[in-house]
Amino acid sequence: MPKSETRKVIAGLEKLAFGKVNDAVTLAFADEIPPAEILSKMNLFHVSSIKRVKGGGVEVQFFDRQKALERLYEYAKDDAAGQSAASLLAALTGGNDNGS
Repeated sequence: MPKSETRKVIAGLEKLAFGKVNDAVTLAFADEIPPAEILSKMNLFHVSSIKRVKGGGVEVQFFDRQKALERLYEYAKDDAAGQSAASLLAALTGGNDNGS
């Protein structure tokens, strides 16, 4: 995966793992669905699904923070391994990390 796409994935995972869910909780406890202009401003990034239940309530499901943290850890390990390999290769070839 290109570095720019990897950075986007990591940013999304960080947002899932550490971001606030205040707007989703507000929506879940609202007596009525807010107007579209309010909904469009709410941060619902963490929400995987929303559905109305028979009793008139709302069920909100969130993405798994633990899985996001695990994926971030994997990316960190892979990045560290890649940097170590590049440093070793540079040392062995007498060059530096930028390909000289």
